[in-house]
Amino acid sequence: MSDPKTLTVHLLGKDYQVSCPPGQERGLERAAQRLDQQMQTIRNGGKIIGLERIAVMAALNLTYELIAAEDGQEDLKADSQKEIDRLAERVGQALGQLRQLKLN
Repeated sequence: MSDPKTLTVHLLGKDYQVSCPPGQERGLERAAQRLDQQMQTIRNGGKIIGLERIAVMAALNLTYELIAAEDGQEDLKADSQKEIDRLAERVGQALGQLRQLKLN
């Protein structure tokens, strides 16, 4: 198993050394960029002061977005399954009618 790599990520103008599994560097960089953007948005809003508070609010916002996306995926999956069941029923009916025609 390969040893983790150390990457430097930039958040609100500060550098942080972060351990990263090999092959996951791009994903970590994208996550850091997204977090930095969220933190900058919160800081620029001017209502929250302090790096720790900004980081907590950014984490809460991003987690909320993740949960909303997961819920949306579950809804989509349920809707898709309903459509599949409906189509399977129609195919079954069509096959039944075809069998009846063959018997006659």
